[in-house]
Amino acid sequence: MSLFADRPRLIHVSLALFALAVVGRAAKVQLLDADHWRERARYQQVAASPLPAPRGAVRDASGDVLVESREMVRLRVAPREVKNVPQLGKLLSRAGVAAEWVSRVSDTTNKWVEIPGLFLPTDVALITATRGVHPEPVLNRVAPPSEGLRRIIGRTADGGAPVDGVELALDALLRGEAGHEALLRDSKGRLFASPSVDGAAARPGHTVTLTINAGLQDIAERSLGDAVTRLGAKGGDIVILDAQSGEIRALASKRADPRSTAATALTEAYEPGSTLKPFTAAWLLDHHRARPDEVMNTYGGRWLYNGRLIEDDHKAGSYTLADVIRYSSNIGIIQFAQRMTAREQFELMRDVGFGTPTGTTYPSESQGRLAPPAQWSQQTAASVAMGYEIMVTPLQLATAYAAIANGGELLQPSLVKELRSPDGRVVYTHERRVVRRVMTADAARTMRGMLKGVVDGGTAAGSSLATFDVAGKTGTAKVVRNRHYVQGEYTASFVGMFPAEAPQIVILVKLDSPTKEKFGGKAAAPVSKTILEAAIAARDAALDRRGLANTPQRVAAAPPAGEPVRDAAESLFVRESSGSVPYEVSLGQPARSARVVAGARAVPSVHGMTRRAAARELHRAGFRVAFTHGEGAQWPAAGTMAASGSRVTVAVSP
Repeated sequence: MSLFADRPRLIHVSLALFALAVVGRAAKVQLLDADHWRERARYQQVAASPLPAPRGAVRDASGDVLVESREMVRLRVAPREVKNVPQLGKLLSRAGVAAEWVSRVSDTTNKWVEIPGLFLPTDVALITATRGVHPEPVLNRVAPPSEGLRRIIGRTADGGAPVDGVELALDALLRGEAGHEALLRDSKGRLFASPSVDGAAARPGHTVTLTINAGLQDIAERSLGDAVTRLGAKGGDIVILDAQSGEIRALASKRADPRSTAATALTEAYEPGSTLKPFTAAWLLDHHRARPDEVMNTYGGRWLYNGRLIEDDHKAGSYTLADVIRYSSNIGIIQFAQRMTAREQFELMRDVGFGTPTGTTYPSESQGRLAPPAQWSQQTAASVAMGYEIMVTPLQLATAYAAIANGGELLQPSLVKELRSPDGRVVYTHERRVVRRVMTADAARTMRGMLKGVVDGGTAAGSSLATFDVAGKTGTAKVVRNRHYVQGEYTASFVGMFPAEAPQIVILVKLDSPTKEKFGGKAAAPVSKTILEAAIAARDAALDRRGLANTPQRVAAAPPAGEPVRDAAESLFVRESSGSVPYEVSLGQPARSARVVAGARAVPSVHGMTRRAAARELHRAGFRVAFTHGEGAQWPAAGTMAASGSRVTVAVSP
């Protein structure tokens, strides 16, 4: 009886325990594990559609868009879900989809078809609205419009991943933050938008404004391309730098190798040759170890030094320091540099920025090469004075020349002018940053005068302008490859400052292994002249027009007073004693203000020619000629722009 009497109690206890377990389990699921199951339900019922972040735009200094992201669509089709297959096939064909892929979409044995390529949303609006088509939004980066800009800004791979250039250097700011759109999924897997389910909006990237001037960049790229083709060069680089702020206005690079995609003006170093000579001269002037008019024996252009034959292209028995720079004398600069110790010479080159990266916003910038004095041989000091056994990038060299242009301050060059957040707030603005003072203002002013002489009558006469003075230095350096100099190959270069009196820009032109002209004065200097003429004529080429208007303009000098001119009286450009107002003077007629003549051409040099040869050369160039008594001078000077048919007066011995 006790067994039967206890059975109901046992059942009641079991039911009570079971009920307690159910309640406990429910409490655990609803209270302790609520977040877990809520997330599981959300995973089953809600699908997240990714929303890529618009990559920030890149603009030039004037605000024009150079690169931006454009919304595109990638098409994915589930053939078994499509109700009207023929209609979808027609729509795809109209959108330019290949017949092969239209056929695959029509084949219901395929579970999933991803159509290659990207499409504009407006072009495929009817397709994306079709059942069974699953569009995926993609932001496509529009490539920069020119090769030079592509080298600067860089590239992005599929999906927006940066590859190189500014895109890579500033990726953290440009890429933004991706978001997602939340959609509800029914029991059959179909997706529906629902206002009750929140997504996360994508946050666009920052907008980057470069210091590059698009107009000047285009001029530089065209000039470089023409020069490389015309001279048969393997490539080249052009750097245009604001001398007062350090902002990079243009960077043009060209290489024959299609695999070269970087801005080689920042990534490839070279031996600069004679363009380094002005820094030695400036240091000597600053430390009172030389004077501009100090004469140095140059041994007729051939000199044996430490068993090494040093030669000058312009041979003379002696040169002043100013003439050493004007005619680029290797013999003269080596002897002047002997007044420096190896440590002083090394520190000079280090202080002007060689051997270290400039710090501009660009990945893989080269630091060049500058060996410490402990690694120098007996020949290194002489080599460095001539611009060998040291490697610099074009940007480093242009930055060093900017110190001469602005009064002695080495500036950090900048490629980024401004950064703006997605809401338009300015978060960064470039400010002029002085790295160090590398020479006194007096030494810089003296060097500008010497470099003006290089253009007026030295190795860079091909860069002379008719209206404004230009200062600069040429370089012709042997090409080194695999630690050996290549016979017959040279790097022709020119670094100029414009205008000479109060430089606004520094312009560097470098041509690699030109075959038709090897010298910097013949190959590179004329390219800078072409760029400057185009920049002056352009509406917006980063030049201060007001500053140019206040700059004294060049005019050709008149023949010496009292010298007879054996030709009909014609007008010649002269300058009043005040040196400020140009006048056009006709012999025996009153003076009147000079006017710039359209269709002008450069006056050729006839220095050293016989009377007959000079007349032939000038007539061939389209000028008339007159002769007067004198020795080795001509008016207007060689390189001056003058109207076709105007007269050139040449002074010759009687």
